[in-house]
Amino acid sequence: MRDDGTLDDPNAPSSPTTDMEDGTSAERTTAASRLRAYARDLTGRRRAQVALATGVVCCLGLAAVAQVRDDSAGAAGRVDPLASSSELLQRAEQQRASRGLDRVAAPSTPSAAATSSDPDTSSRTRKAAPARPTDPAPVAGLDNDQMENAEAIVRTGREMGVPRRGLVIAVATAMQESNLYNVASGVLPESQDHPHQGVGWDHDSVGLFQQRSSSGWGPVGRLMDPEFATRQFLTALEQVPGWQHMRLTDAAQAVQVSAYPEHYQQHEWRATRVVEAIVPSGR
Repeated sequence: MRDDGTLDDPNAPSSPTTDMEDGTSAERTTAASRLRAYARDLTGRRRAQVALATGVVCCLGLAAVAQVRDDSAGAAGRVDPLASSSELLQRAEQQRASRGLDRVAAPSTPSAAATSSDPDTSSRTRKAAPARPTDPAPVAGLDNDQMENAEAIVRTGREMGVPRRGLVIAVATAMQESNLYNVASGVLPESQDHPHQGVGWDHDSVGLFQQRSSSGWGPVGRLMDPEFATRQFLTALEQVPGWQHMRLTDAAQAVQVSAYPEHYQQHEWRATRVVEAIVPSGR
C-alpha cells in the first residue's frame, strides 16, 4: 500500500528504489556473514597460534632444563688441569706412604678373644711340662749304641715319673747285665728275629736287663724292646720297700737276684754321669 492509500499491485514491476534497498540489505547480510566467518577463522587461527606458542614454550622449557643438566654434567666431568695435577701428586704421595707402612710392621696387640682362647697368648701361668731328655754325645766311655739305649731307659723312666735315683739304678743295672747292649739269646732263636746288638748264652736271658721269659718277665719279643724291658724293671723296683734309700747295688739286687750282688755298685758313677748328660740337674 502506498502512502496515498492505494494498494500495491503484486504483479507490478518493482521500483528501483525498492530493489536497491533490498539489494543493499542482502549485501549487508552477506557481508555480516563473511565478517562473522572471518572472525571465527581469525579466532581459530589465534587459538592455534596460542596453542603452538604454548607448545613451543614448553619445548623450550624442557630444552632449557636438559641443557642445564647437560651443563652441570659437563661441568662435573670437566677437570681443571691444575687441580688434576695436584690431585695426582697427592694420590702419589698417599700411595708412597702406604707402601712405606707396608714395610714396617705395626706392633700388634692380641685381642681379648685371642687372649682368652689361645693358650699360647693367655696371661695365666701354664703348668710346665717335663723337660724332654736331650740327645747328647756319648759320655763315660759309651759308644753311640750304648748311649741310645741309655737314653731309652731315661726317657721311659721320665714318662713313668720315676725319680732320678731310679734312673741311675736302672742304667747301672743295664751296664752290669748287658753292657748296655740289646742282647738276644743263643738259647732262644726267636729272640734273634728281633732287632738286637749281640747274642748271649746266659740261659734264656734277653734284652738290656737280661730278663727271662721263663721267670715271668714277659714274652720274648716284648723283652727285646728296650722300652718294655725298662718298664718291667722299674715297675719291680718301685715295689721294693725303701729302695730310694738303699745302696744302688742292694736296690738292683732286690730286683735282679743276681749271683754277683756287689757288681752293680761299680757302675754307679758312670750311670750318674750318663743320666746327668741326658737330663741335667734341675730339669
